[in-house]
Amino acid sequence: MKTIYLDNAATTRVDDEVLKEMIPYFTDKFGNASSMHFKGQEAKFAMEKSRKIIAKSINAKPEEIYFTSGGTEANNFALKGLFFWNKENNTGKNHIITTKIEHDCILNTCKWLERQGARITYLDVDAEGFVNIEQLAKEITEQTIVVSVIHGNNEIGVIQDLKAIGEICRKRNVLFHTDACQSFTKTLLDVKKQNLDLVTLNAHKIHGPKGVGALYIREGIKIVPLMHGGGHERKIRSGTENIPGIVGFAKSIEIAKKKDVERMEKLRDKIIEGILRIPNTRLNGSRKQRLCNNVNISFNNIEGESIGGYLETFGICTSTGSACASHSLETSHVLKALGLLPVQANSTLRISISKYTTEEEVDYILEKIVPVVEKLRRMSPIK
Repeated sequence: MKTIYLDNAATTRVDDEVLKEMIPYFTDKFGNASSMHFKGQEAKFAMEKSRKIIAKSINAKPEEIYFTSGGTEANNFALKGLFFWNKENNTGKNHIITTKIEHDCILNTCKWLERQGARITYLDVDAEGFVNIEQLAKEITEQTIVVSVIHGNNEIGVIQDLKAIGEICRKRNVLFHTDACQSFTKTLLDVKKQNLDLVTLNAHKIHGPKGVGALYIREGIKIVPLMHGGGHERKIRSGTENIPGIVGFAKSIEIAKKKDVERMEKLRDKIIEGILRIPNTRLNGSRKQRLCNNVNISFNNIEGESIGGYLETFGICTSTGSACASHSLETSHVLKALGLLPVQANSTLRISISKYTTEEEVDYILEKIVPVVEKLRRMSPIK
């Protein structure tokens, strides 16, 4: 049975070109970038070339890019590093503003920081998932260190207006961080035009390898390292650099194409229109300001996990939400923030496509999902 993979918000297949670029750095070019001999310098050259590619893609300087093990580490680094720098330097600032729809790694970092003395404000979102800009402006105080707002939401796909948020932060002299793991290469990300001070990126959402990411830190920002060791990454992030991963990360950016985004948008819209023909369904998140690959639908009164389970018998891989929370039976905090009732939130399916998704695959899932939903609704005790 053919597998149709529609869980690309969780992770993507490594592109063949990316893999080809990486392989020599596992074999012939295996040196440690900190070694002074020619093997080490060979690896360092590849790393710095990759750093330039990544920096250019977001209109940053190469020296503002710090490599990490992925998005989770970069998000932890940004918030913890800023908080503890302010604490150590007695600035009197201990306030962080974020939203109720952030990725778990931001929310759990904030919960931990609260135990270290941080004050956290969690912004509301409207029914489509957009941050309340007026609330943001009101919540900023002289004690605010940073505002952290996810760019493209991993569950509902809504794309926040970074420029508008960034302008408020710049005027009020607070830092602005965004988690751009899902949005990177899919929509505009420009650190200068959008007034961004820190940006989290990773590779495995864009057909690169797992286990590598980056944090953009605008030049001049003071931050405490999260990782201590041999002083790698200009003494900001210690640990032997993952050269194959970094090279693959850069290659995944180089091969990202606007035409792939436009094609995904068309397939996304076809899925949305097809599923919304089923009675008693709703799209979660903005229809217009939405990631090109994200579809999030509530079917009401039937379990999203049951829909996904039946679809899997046809070789179709989907999700009920964030892969990081797939082990949890709790209602999605993102859908709860939109105002969905638990019965609605638990009836949700996330379909996330990629550049490899075909029109035939889209036709196939639309063909299979209708009888699955009808069958489950007949079986459901909740009418």
